[in-house]
Amino acid sequence: MGTIETVERAGFEASTDEEIVGRVKAGDTALYEIIMRRYNQRLYRVARAILHDDAEAEDVMQDAYVRAYQHLDQFAGRAAFSTWLTRIAVHEALSRLRSRQRNQQLQMEDTGQDGEPYMNVVETSPDPEQSASRAELGQLLEEAVLGLPEQYRTVIMLRDVEGLSTAETAAVLELTEDNVKVRLHRGRAMARGWIFERVGAKAKSAFPFMGERCDRVVHEVLARLAELSASPAQIH
Repeated sequence: MGTIETVERAGFEASTDEEIVGRVKAGDTALYEIIMRRYNQRLYRVARAILHDDAEAEDVMQDAYVRAYQHLDQFAGRAAFSTWLTRIAVHEALSRLRSRQRNQQLQMEDTGQDGEPYMNVVETSPDPEQSASRAELGQLLEEAVLGLPEQYRTVIMLRDVEGLSTAETAAVLELTEDNVKVRLHRGRAMARGWIFERVGAKAKSAFPFMGERCDRVVHEVLARLAELSASPAQIH
């Protein structure tokens, strides 16, 4: 994209999501990049929390952005745009997880587990970008969260890492607020709640999604949207 487009986008950086969406629906599709860069981190974190897979999390992000773009007419403003967008990503990630679990069902039945929640802290091998962008405690936090069962992982990612309120988390996951509170309480206990008390602001440095990876998702989505714009069916 050219310099003029870059300057024009910069002028909308402080605009609300709803203002940007209105302009996108009116034809300023280049402004959709602002939305993507604004929520790349959140969508990556929640998709990865559900799927435990970096590459698949990126695929979910791309599909969520494209699906949201194609259905902008369905955004009625009853919830925040960020909630609506995150919910789309959650649905896509959960759909992929269910498909994966169906394929693994026989193997899971053979484990003999009693269904009780358990901690299974994963070993991680941070790439240079991750190592440079998080402190030792941030890495510990990531390992603890990723070791939780999915229903607790996702709630903690949204509440403790992304900083969403209980009501916002409930809206994204389509749960009751009481259910969110219960899962949050259990998840914190399983992940050794003291980690979150001590990490504090450092939590924001965990689960990084920036630089080249951020640009890659943006460029892939913009390419897909360009293909959609060339076809008769665009935004309704």
